[in-house]
Amino acid sequence: MTTKETRRIRIKRSIRNKISGTSERPRLTVFRSNKQIYAQVIDDTTGRTLAAASSLKVSLKATKKEIAAKVGEIIAQNAREAGIQTVVFDRNGYLYHGRVKELADAARSNGLKF
Repeated sequence: MTTKETRRIRIKRSIRNKISGTSERPRLTVFRSNKQIYAQVIDDTTGRTLAAASSLKVSLKATKKEIAAKVGEIIAQNAREAGIQTVVFDRNGYLYHGRVKELADAARSNGLKF
């Protein structure tokens, strides 16, 4: 019997076997907890985080989806400041729905290509 978390980890491993971030096109990964959402732009060849954003820095009284969209804007801005235009999106085993989709759409609308 699989739990929700073990199912997500199995999907995550499958995704990570297919995609990898390079220095030209790093990986934008999303982590979602019950209360917060985090995003990182990672170069897997060197193992370094190039840009990061989280809902811990957002001082906004809003729904979780609206906060996720704000984090998407912030990660796009931080990536542009680091000189990153295009990324590979890693949903980290989560369904492309709800907060994950809001973050991705906001990052796209703020100039990040994936």
